[in-house]
Amino acid sequence: MAIDVKEFDPAAPTHDGPEHMKRVVIVGSGPAGLTAAIYAARANLDTTVIAGLTYGGQLMLTSDVENFPGFAEGIQGPELMAAMRAQAERVGAKVIDQDVERVDFSKRPFTLNTDSDTYTADAVIIATGAAAKWLDIPSETRLRGRGVSTCATCDGFFYRGQDVAVIGGGDSALEEALYLSHIVNKVKLIHRRDAFRGSKIMQQRALSNPKIEVLFNTGIEEILGEDDVTGLRVRDIISGQTRDLAVSGVFVAIGHEPNTGVFRDKIDLDEKGYVRLIGESHTNVHGVFVAGDVFDTRYRQAITAAGSGCKAAMDAEKFLESEIAAAEHHPIEMVTPRNW
Repeated sequence: MAIDVKEFDPAAPTHDGPEHMKRVVIVGSGPAGLTAAIYAARANLDTTVIAGLTYGGQLMLTSDVENFPGFAEGIQGPELMAAMRAQAERVGAKVIDQDVERVDFSKRPFTLNTDSDTYTADAVIIATGAAAKWLDIPSETRLRGRGVSTCATCDGFFYRGQDVAVIGGGDSALEEALYLSHIVNKVKLIHRRDAFRGSKIMQQRALSNPKIEVLFNTGIEEILGEDDVTGLRVRDIISGQTRDLAVSGVFVAIGHEPNTGVFRDKIDLDEKGYVRLIGESHTNVHGVFVAGDVFDTRYRQAITAAGSGCKAAMDAEKFLESEIAAAEHHPIEMVTPRNW
């Protein structure tokens, strides 16, 4: 269709219609999504964050955050996310506490549906993150952030010189145990099977580390402690006998699940369901970008997620500028998605 190039104001939608037509829509409200919102809004782009019914990502389950720059005394995870949300809103982003239930990326403007509203956008940034897998026992839920963690890099510092447990048998668990071995007194690496599933080199490193005690064929019955973790009750899967282990911290490392269900068959995902990254922030759909743990299976840090949110917003801005330039030279061409 013919497009009047005068409509291409970078601060306004490229199409007429109600309030829910946006220049940029960001799905997700962790460090990646809110950083993207800050950058997009400051670029004077009409920006909406569809935050989810519970905003803030995994940091909402984190107590002390001491590795996010700028907070010399540390900061509580929920407090950090509240500050990031307030900053995004102050610079002009609109944050909507709804869940995206359906998307259509087959044509532009892209369409995103919640249970009650429809949003359209010229560019979309996916920042829905990944959820850690848990043991699903009541004591684990009660003690999250008070000795139960899924991130050694984030929380290992708090257990200097103490005994901790790592639960899992894949590369993630082996990496967590090896990392913690440089900080804590002793790591009890607990796996329910009789052999690790991780790579051979990681297995060798863990098994040869004198600070790592491996417990095979061992299941978790309960995490002990009232206000904070004091130990673990474990069960020998072969004999059925239980015993208590004294540990101050429990690191659950049984994997993560990317929050990409709504995007299945809409963009290119890898075999584990993570968004396939092209370049720094692009997906295979022209105009759809990605940031944070929804593609990052390696670092999974608040600061790296925030950095990728910055990249995605800057790339989205450049993308929209290129569409304006293309329309000025070829006003008939517009908004047909194409692959990178």
